[in-house]
Amino acid sequence: MGLRETAFDSVDHFDPVCGVAASQSVFEIFVTNGFSEIEVAAITDTLRTANSVLAQPVLSWRCVSDTPGFVRGNGGMIVEVEAALDDIVPPHTMIVVGGSENENHGWVRRLRIMQQKMLPVALLSDAATQYIKTTKPAGRVTTHWRDAAQLEETGYYPTLTTRFSEKSNGIITAAGRGSTAEFVIGLISPFLTSAQLADLGSHMLLGTIRKSDAEQPKDIADNAGLFDAQITQTLRLMEDAIVDPLSIQDLADAIGISTRQLERAFKASLNDTPARFYKRLRAKRARVMIEETLLPLIDVAVATGFGSCGTLAKAIKDEYGVTPSKMRARKAVCLLNFED
Repeated sequence: MGLRETAFDSVDHFDPVCGVAASQSVFEIFVTNGFSEIEVAAITDTLRTANSVLAQPVLSWRCVSDTPGFVRGNGGMIVEVEAALDDIVPPHTMIVVGGSENENHGWVRRLRIMQQKMLPVALLSDAATQYIKTTKPAGRVTTHWRDAAQLEETGYYPTLTTRFSEKSNGIITAAGRGSTAEFVIGLISPFLTSAQLADLGSHMLLGTIRKSDAEQPKDIADNAGLFDAQITQTLRLMEDAIVDPLSIQDLADAIGISTRQLERAFKASLNDTPARFYKRLRAKRARVMIEETLLPLIDVAVATGFGSCGTLAKAIKDEYGVTPSKMRARKAVCLLNFED
């Protein structure tokens, strides 16, 4: 049986008219080396802006890690951190930031302590991926769509979704990255009235605040505002037919225009031909599978519509300047980790 669901309304007293909390809520941002800088910045800026909207310091935060000192992010940003201690008291929320070095860190142990104390925990992007890999939770989980695609290629995760966030057994898993600000707004929404939430979004220049159960925009075609309707429809058809690529004639017929019209539209919007763009799209999908999984190259070739290792190798070499084997070697997967 799973743990009782953690309540994320960590406000002791809330006035629905004024949106005023009588007590503070502390957000603990757990970072490790290689942390996602955009996620840390989004968390702190959202909390700071929310305090400004509330006109009082209701929300506080601190960065923690395994040991006190300084931690470097994935782009060179350095943050000063406190040691994550076990004496955690409510109201308290831990947010584990994604990053390139999330394995075997103290946040996993701290997560268990938070669960025992019935305190909320949120895992963003890479941290969510690591949690899903190692625990295979029974409840619904999510992570960034790229990691979700790799998890589905390499294992069985029947409860994995591509929504922005999911909650199960007191643990929230979330896509993170560019959606982090909206996610944090969702966490702190009990502190604000609807008008204050709108004001917060306005201050942060967010045209819309997406709900947690919204689907992530995981394909090029999901950014429909960048292209006209015909291009968007064609891109969606291409992305849905990676394994068995459609002919350019089939694509044109499906959206009701001639191949010549389709070529002109691609030239105007993407400065490319439909055929070349389609091949590059499949090469991009193949690159992710080459670098992030241990699938045999022939399986990668079949899964991306190239059919043979030779055809795959040519496409990868044309697009990235290296062969699939060299691409995999430069991003080697370490399976054995022995201590001296």
